[in-house]
Amino acid sequence: MNKTIAALCIPALAVLLAAAGPGSAEKSAHEIDRFMNAWHLAAAQADATTYFAALAPGAVFLGTDIRERWSKEEFQKWAAPYFQRPSAWIFRASRRQVTLSADGSTAWFDEDLVSESYWPCRGSGVLEKIAGQWKIRQYNLAFTIPNEATMGIKPVVEAALKKQAADKKQLSPTLR
Repeated sequence: MNKTIAALCIPALAVLLAAAGPGSAEKSAHEIDRFMNAWHLAAAQADATTYFAALAPGAVFLGTDIRERWSKEEFQKWAAPYFQRPSAWIFRASRRQVTLSADGSTAWFDEDLVSESYWPCRGSGVLEKIAGQWKIRQYNLAFTIPNEATMGIKPVVEAALKKQAADKKQLSPTLR
């Protein structure tokens, strides 16, 4: 019995070690880098099909506004008018750090983004390899604010939040 188990386990272990061998994490990081660059390019070219196909079923997109926590479907509906333009939006990664799970099926990353519309931004997210392809499970787009500018921007943010709260109070209970 022990010889049978060993005969089955040793080849399986060898396959696992070969798959996780030197260079496989680096190869996956390069795949993810290409995948994320293509995703950002799809938005820049208003290619909604490619852009939203990169999001896994059940994906979540967290936008820059506190109210922006969207399912894939909600985000696709909200973004549809932007994808009718020549370019939905333009972000380009100037730096990206990728970390892989031990089994190589999940990755998380953070990236510094150059934007034509805003100051430097940051994106972070979780990817899962599904049927041999990377898909975005969660993406979080965030504005970066230098620490020295925080007190200057605070009154602007507080005023906007106060207005949002007042607008929400004006909605009927069925629309809240």
